[in-house]
Amino acid sequence: MLLGGPLPMNLRKIDRRLLTILLIVFVQMLGAAMALPILLLYAQRQFDISPRYNTLLLSSFFAAQFLAGPVIGRLSDKYGRIPVLIISQIGTVISFIMIGAAPNITVLFIARILDGITGGNIIVAQAYITDITPPAKRTESLGYIFAAFGLGFVFGPALGGTLSAALGPRIPFYMAAVAAFLTVVLTWFTLTETLTPEQRLKNRQARQGGMAPGEVMSNAPLLAILLIAFIGQFAMGMMQATFALFGDAVLFAKYSDRIVDVGIGILLGTVGLTQFLTQTILIRRLLPRLGEANLVIIGSALRGVGMLFLAVATAAWYGVPGSIFFPVGMGLMMPSLQGLSTRTVPDEVRGGVLGMYQSVVSLATIFSTALAGLIFSLNPHYPYWLGMILSLFAIIPAYYFLKRPLRKTTTGTAVPK
Repeated sequence: MLLGGPLPMNLRKIDRRLLTILLIVFVQMLGAAMALPILLLYAQRQFDISPRYNTLLLSSFFAAQFLAGPVIGRLSDKYGRIPVLIISQIGTVISFIMIGAAPNITVLFIARILDGITGGNIIVAQAYITDITPPAKRTESLGYIFAAFGLGFVFGPALGGTLSAALGPRIPFYMAAVAAFLTVVLTWFTLTETLTPEQRLKNRQARQGGMAPGEVMSNAPLLAILLIAFIGQFAMGMMQATFALFGDAVLFAKYSDRIVDVGIGILLGTVGLTQFLTQTILIRRLLPRLGEANLVIIGSALRGVGMLFLAVATAAWYGVPGSIFFPVGMGLMMPSLQGLSTRTVPDEVRGGVLGMYQSVVSLATIFSTALAGLIFSLNPHYPYWLGMILSLFAIIPAYYFLKRPLRKTTTGTAVPK
């Protein structure tokens, strides 16, 4: 799509709105990837924050996103995708400016919480894609969101580090704000609303409060999907929180700090590139042959293999297969889960269920990042052993989707095998 070689899809057959929303997500993630990897170092150097508060700085964003995610999704169902998308993007612009100009730690925390509250731009982008994509193509299209994520994180960290070294530690955050503002402009001038006034009115009347807790609890397929997503993101959160420390303590323990930094950067770039290739090439070819349920099972198994390589790592080369198997597994599993989730509920609450899905992912990230440091302090390998065990455990509920026909839920919607 953005790399050389044959394109994964015939451009003439792609809805231009899909290309536009993917460009918006890429620009958004490029900006975030420039700023977020250096956020903790920035906070430590500028405000002398202890590691304990640095961890809270990460958790505060995901906690705010967890609380706001379903609300953002439901608002997009009721009032349209475009206005909610623009407002959430503006919140991201403001938050990055606040981080870059922060005079103290309080402002830094407020900025992160604001970004979490308005962080529904990705949720709304996913809902927008489900609006313009037939159910049979949703998993493939949602996969391109993950591809845009991966591509942004291939280039973003290196660009952010270069800007910080050359122009100062605050510059990457201002540049991230510029990138986020560009997404506002793109959304305003290039995207059209996907929900008609009649649909928005129907959504407001049909689901004034979104899905009630009882409806969620009685929707067995949706519960299974949310459980698998929580497990998958928990493992991902532990890896995100400890990977740099793990590289320093285990993978590159015998090397200089400079080689450690370069080695970790290369492995993270490998993760991003692998995720991009998985979404643009691999999932597109496997999905028609295997279906979402099989991809969830295969993805969980591959994720476990990646974690196993890191769990037993004693040298740098173990990081290479770990950085390949893990993102391939996540790339196959997570879009498939999202595609399945939108088919467990009526169309008028698709945005809400995606918001709920994102909140579960955020909740898993909150717990995993909070616990990862403690688990790592016991033994650097423990987070990866736990991640492997969780990955294998996720196969159990995923097997339900593959081998047992799903009963119709109380909403009257069934998930096809």
